[in-house]
Amino acid sequence: MTEKEFLNAVAAAKEDVLQLFLDALSRRGVDYCVIGGLAVNAYAEPVVSLDLDIVVAAGELEGICKALESHFKMERFAHSVNLRTAKSDLRIQLQTDHRYQDFVPRASARTVLGYAMRVASVEDVLQGKIWAYLDEERRRSKRQKDLADIARLVEAYPSLMEQLPESIRKHLE
Repeated sequence: MTEKEFLNAVAAAKEDVLQLFLDALSRRGVDYCVIGGLAVNAYAEPVVSLDLDIVVAAGELEGICKALESHFKMERFAHSVNLRTAKSDLRIQLQTDHRYQDFVPRASARTVLGYAMRVASVEDVLQGKIWAYLDEERRRSKRQKDLADIARLVEAYPSLMEQLPESIRKHLE
């Protein structure tokens, strides 16, 4: 079983929704980067996640949403547009928080679970995880996953420990 087949099996996919999404970005020439748990998988031992957190370049969001509206149900929130389909349990979250825009030009091509995609730099992925962990409005279980992702990144790249706020460093030492 390939990595793609594994992810699609876990996502109960009737269609390769992730590849469909990535192809749509490519066809439109959308500049983007993956952040979140799947991005952590680009730099550390992979952990299964059914969430794809992604940032598209400013000004590209509405165009890509329009291009995908026939394939996905869209739900808009304060800092994201969430995409879902009955054809897969994969959840795609387009981040609209302006803090992530600087990540896009620093992204690079990586392979994650068999998919070629643009992933935020390891430093930027860590910064996003720090923001998520420190957001006390997030569910406790999500924040614990963010802390575990921070630990995975720091274990793979020990020099990143210096980037952590003291409050997070205490949890990891």
